[in-house]
Amino acid sequence: MTIKLYTESRGQGPSLVLLHGWGLNSGVFEPVSHKLAEHFRVTLIDLPGFGRNATQMPEDYTLDTLANIVSEHLPTKSILLGWSLGGLVAQKIAIQGHENLAALVLLASSPKFADDPEWKGIKSNVLSLFESQLEQDFSKTLNRFLAIQALGSESAKQDIRLIKDQVQHFPIPDVNALRFGLGLLSSTDLRNQLHTIKVPTYRLYGRLDSLVPHQIVEKVERLHPSQSMHIFDKASHGPFISHQDEFVRVLFNMLGIPKESS
Repeated sequence: MTIKLYTESRGQGPSLVLLHGWGLNSGVFEPVSHKLAEHFRVTLIDLPGFGRNATQMPEDYTLDTLANIVSEHLPTKSILLGWSLGGLVAQKIAIQGHENLAALVLLASSPKFADDPEWKGIKSNVLSLFESQLEQDFSKTLNRFLAIQALGSESAKQDIRLIKDQVQHFPIPDVNALRFGLGLLSSTDLRNQLHTIKVPTYRLYGRLDSLVPHQIVEKVERLHPSQSMHIFDKASHGPFISHQDEFVRVLFNMLGIPKESS
C-alpha cells in the first residue's frame, strides 16, 4: 500500500523539513515557519493519521513504516527537524541512512521517551492514563498533554493557547494514529542504534521540559555526540513557541546562517 502525503512548502534556500509531535499537526509551526522560510525552503509534513494526512493511515503503524513513508517525501539534501514524536521518526530516518537526508535537527526529542530507573522520561502511568482517556474524549486528553508540555514555562497558558489556535484549522487526527503514536512513545528505544547515524546531528532542549528531561542530555551525547547542542534555560517542551526569536537565532547559528540574516 503506497501512502501519498500532503506536504506544503514555502520560501527559498536549502531544504528544511519540519515534523510535528503527537496529537498535533504541522500548523503548530505557524508562524515560526515563515521566519525560517526567509532563509530555507521549508517543507511542512503532517505525519500519517494527523492534520491534512488524517485519512492517510498505513495498515502497519510502526516507526519503521512512518520513517519509510516520510522519507519518500523528503526533498533532495534535506535538513530534517523533528519535534517530540516527530523527532523519533526523524531519528529512524537517519538510522536508515536515507539518501536525501543531509542533516538532522532534534527538538525536544529523545531516542527513548519512556521513563525507567536508568533513564529520565515520561512516567508509564502518565502514558497509560492518556491511552485510557483517548477512548472517552480526545480534546480533554490533548489539553492535558499540552499542559504537561508547557509545564514550567513562564508563558505556559499563552503557549497552550497558541498551539490550540494554530492546529485547530486542520482535521482532527485519526484515533488509531493517536493510540499507536502513544504506543511508540511508550515502547520505542533507539539508544543502541544512534551510533549508526552518519549525518551531522544537532540537538535542542528545554531545561524545564518534563517530557524530555535535561538530565538525559549527557547520556545522549555519550551515545552519539552532536555536531552542536543547546539547552533553552527558560523553555519547556516547545522552545519554538515560547522563545521563538531565541529559537530561530540559535538554529540559524547552528546551521551556519550568517548572524546578520537572523
